[in-house]
Amino acid sequence: MNDSTRAPADFWFDPLCPWAWLASRWMLEVEQVRPVDTHFHVMSLSLLNDGRDLSDSYQELMDFAWGPARVCIVAAEQHGDQVLPDLYTALGTRFHVQQAAHSRATVEAALAEAGLPIELADAMDSTDHDDVLRKSHYAGMDQVGMEVGTPVISVEGTAFFGPVVTPAPKGEAAGRLWDGVRLVAGTDGFYELKRTRDRDPIFD
Repeated sequence: MNDSTRAPADFWFDPLCPWAWLASRWMLEVEQVRPVDTHFHVMSLSLLNDGRDLSDSYQELMDFAWGPARVCIVAAEQHGDQVLPDLYTALGTRFHVQQAAHSRATVEAALAEAGLPIELADAMDSTDHDDVLRKSHYAGMDQVGMEVGTPVISVEGTAFFGPVVTPAPKGEAAGRLWDGVRLVAGTDGFYELKRTRDRDPIFD
């Protein structure tokens, strides 16, 4: 199947969101069984939650989360969006699978694995590129509204939040979920299908 028959799917992620991580691994499975190519973009849970009344522990997480998102946006600015899949994989594997510390050292290790300059970690504590981060963030959020979170996926004129799923489906199961999500998300007037989560993220 040539590239002209494959649909581009835009995927907005925050590196620290476990549900975005699981959905991103699902999308990589979808690419193997459906004519879809995923293009990654950066959004920010810190920006989304800015000014909200948060618990102390979640506020601490949001304070740190600015850093990895800033590093991703600067990496894309300076080296092109094509570096995001490998950088996101390196960051996500450390933060979610390995449960590595929320630290600059973890970010630097991810940058090294992705073949990017370690100095990009300087962006963690800089607001110099926050306007670019906001632009990327709202490019996704404006399609679905501010009452949702990460991830946001947009494909062929249909945008939606999620799916929130664990563990990430593999093989044809991933393809069937993609088919169903696109079907309901593309239905005029459809907004929500939800049930209470009864398990934590499963990273396998």
